[in-house]
Amino acid sequence: MLLVIHPEKPQERLIQRVVDVLNKGGIIVYPTDTSYGMGCSIYSKKAIEKIYQIRQFDKNKQLSIVCSNLSDASKYANMSGLAYKSMKRLLPGPYTMIMPATKLVPKRLHSKRKEVGIRIPDNAICQAIVSELGHPLLSAGTRIEEVEYTADIPHFIHEEYGNMVDIVIDGGCLQDAYSTMIQFDGDYAEVVRKGLGNVDFI
Repeated sequence: MLLVIHPEKPQERLIQRVVDVLNKGGIIVYPTDTSYGMGCSIYSKKAIEKIYQIRQFDKNKQLSIVCSNLSDASKYANMSGLAYKSMKRLLPGPYTMIMPATKLVPKRLHSKRKEVGIRIPDNAICQAIVSELGHPLLSAGTRIEEVEYTADIPHFIHEEYGNMVDIVIDGGCLQDAYSTMIQFDGDYAEVVRKGLGNVDFI
C-alpha cells in the first residue's frame, strides 16, 4: 500500500493507521531526514528477521533504532556526559549516535560490543509515528541504486518493495544521503562515517 502523508503536518488518522500496522508486526517504509528507511517495531522479532531477508543483510549487520526524543533514547542507550550534551545540541538531525545499549534493546539489534545506534530524525512524519507507537522503530536503508533520486522515489520504492512490506509512505522527495555516524566511548567521540551532519564540533 502506498500511503501519502503530509510531510509537515502529518494527518493523525493516517499516522494511527501506520501505527496499527506496526503493532500487528507489520513492516513500513518511512521518511527520515536523510532518506527513506524500512522499519518495524523493535519488539517484533519476525518483522526484524523479514527485513534482514528483504534487504539481504548479513546476519551480523547492526541496524539503528529511531527514537522520538532524548528522554526516549536514554531508555535504550547509556549516555555519557559528552554524548548527552552532543545529542542535545545536534538532535533532531541527520546523525546516528553509537553508544552502549541498555537491557531494553533486543539482543538482535545490538552489536557484539553491546552497542546500539540511536537516531532522532528531523522529520515530522517519522517523529509522529515513533511518538504514537510509544517505542523505537528499526531503521534500515531502502536505496535503489539504479534509480535517479527524484520526487517520484516513493513510487520506485513501492514498485521495488511494495509486495514485501505493508505500507510505503510517500512523504515527498528526500536527499538520499547518509547520516553522520558518531561513536561515543565515555568522554571520547569518534566520527565513524561522515554524512549530512556537521562534525566541526569534534
